[in-house]
Amino acid sequence: MGSAVFHPEASRVARAAAGRRFGTAQSLFQVGGNAGHAAGPLLAAFIVVPMGRPSVAWFAVLAMLGMTILSQVGRWYANQERRKRKTAPAKGHGLPRRRIVITIGLLAFLVFTKNAYMASIGAFYTFFLIERFALSTQDAQLMLFLFLAASAAGVIIGGPIGDRIGTRAVIWVSILGVLPFTLALPHLDLFWTGVTTVFIGLILSSAFPAIIVFAQELVPGRVGLIAGVFFGMAFGIGGIAAAGLGILGDAYGIEFVYRICAFLPAMGILAAFLPHLNRDPA
Repeated sequence: MGSAVFHPEASRVARAAAGRRFGTAQSLFQVGGNAGHAAGPLLAAFIVVPMGRPSVAWFAVLAMLGMTILSQVGRWYANQERRKRKTAPAKGHGLPRRRIVITIGLLAFLVFTKNAYMASIGAFYTFFLIERFALSTQDAQLMLFLFLAASAAGVIIGGPIGDRIGTRAVIWVSILGVLPFTLALPHLDLFWTGVTTVFIGLILSSAFPAIIVFAQELVPGRVGLIAGVFFGMAFGIGGIAAAGLGILGDAYGIEFVYRICAFLPAMGILAAFLPHLNRDPA
């Protein structure tokens, strides 16, 4: 519940602080979560594994630090909201309601394909490495860290590029452009598996800030609602996909899971049907 409350409001705060660089602001906001997620395997390998599960409790100190910082951010945002009420509302894009609904559904499907594939890496990559290359748990966790660190870097890159060339172009290139790497992954040796997953994380994760900004531009004035829908959907899809892929993995093996998931980014071709908004280049 805390995470569900935090993400829509934090997205609103990021947009309020963005000026006109909405993609950059979303990237900086999201990279905190990605960086923390990337640190997870390292913490598991070097703290939790040798010291045991009770060591997890010490990470609550970081949560307390976050609460202190966010209390100050909340005061700043409250002042910004009071000022915003005195200004004129933002102009719309002129798209009909039916086109907006269809486009939101299309963006939701792209989030599904992206997060389903990301779930296959986050949940099963270490098992894939242990099963196929006989790696130790710690070595497999380090390989997972490389992927997650690349994903964090992709989030940083995706927002600023979207501000420069348009969010629609970033969505198109990010989701469809990763397809050659996902198709190659199940057939590579250990070294090239590591290199390929870095490219997958870098390219694929750059889409999410662009998707959030595109959807917020599509429904002006509903920043929190859009962020809540897409963040909630992203997390939910990840959990549901992990469960479904786990069933497939038990039945047919982990390598089969990656062969099937390799084709998910091909759905990025649907980004061609996204409309051009006012802030996107034609």
